[in-house]
Amino acid sequence: MAKPWTRASLVQAVRAGDRRGLARAISLVENSDQLASEIVRDLYPHTGHAYAIGVTGPPGVGKSSLIAALLPHVRGLGLSVGVVSVDPSSPFSQGALLGDRIRLVDHFLDPGVFIRSMGTRGHLGGLAEATLQAVLLLDAAGKDVVFVETVGTGQSEVEVIGVADTVLLVLMPGSGDSIQALKAGIMEIPDVIAVNKMDHPAAKTMLSEVRSILALDVDSAWKPPIVLTEAVRGEGLEKLWEEIAAHREFLEREGLLEERRRRHLSQEVFAVASSRAKAHLEQAVSGDPELLRVLDAVQRRELDPLSAVEEILDKVFHIGDGNGSRAS
Repeated sequence: MAKPWTRASLVQAVRAGDRRGLARAISLVENSDQLASEIVRDLYPHTGHAYAIGVTGPPGVGKSSLIAALLPHVRGLGLSVGVVSVDPSSPFSQGALLGDRIRLVDHFLDPGVFIRSMGTRGHLGGLAEATLQAVLLLDAAGKDVVFVETVGTGQSEVEVIGVADTVLLVLMPGSGDSIQALKAGIMEIPDVIAVNKMDHPAAKTMLSEVRSILALDVDSAWKPPIVLTEAVRGEGLEKLWEEIAAHREFLEREGLLEERRRRHLSQEVFAVASSRAKAHLEQAVSGDPELLRVLDAVQRRELDPLSAVEEILDKVFHIGDGNGSRAS
């Protein structure tokens, strides 16, 4: 019978790149287990080596197929790889079709590749928090490159992609919504763009449209390259990886990589703090009859919303206590 994992044995296993230990540590992260926080705390000084690539885009454009097709190329360069998928529609997650599973089998068996889906179960501590910790664990386990795959919509996905050093946006010809999102500035301007399914009749048109949108940004020193790819046949992948590598070289050459990582980590700290504060606030209000009466008073128009906010924050977080910011 296998010995139960301890904090020390899990830290040692993750640092050694042990797959079972890594899988167990990520499961603890997913379940918001207290032990997970302690393990990440111990391992954090050993992170900062892995290069994180965020792969985003609408559902069904072929993000996971593109990652799966890139893996042999990246492995051929002698690099170890981690993949964290937070896209519920991804073949990396449990919704994989048979054909996708067959294509992915080799990667799951490769000891230099570790793939984990984060989109198939509830995350008590928030999806962004769980993903950030999973990436840190893969980094501590010695992975050279970590792909983070996510759908490019919603606040949690925006937070998730915040861990990336390079953001790759995958588009597919005919997905007009993606172009509209780019035009409207809803979708963050990525670092590299792949237009997948290059044989599609509308591929060249999409290429032109995306180019015209990117041309509006005249201030940025880095101009996002657009690469036509065909993941299933493996076309354009070498060029795509070259552009990702070129972006990394640009960041390092200009001294921007550490600055970007510092900014992203600060954003992650605030995002996780906000998520936890919100959860604490909701729990406190739902279990406190006095605070529920405050909300009822707002509904009856007896108390204005901002005064209600002050009362709730005073009660839950003691904001204003003893500093004269609010009369008692």
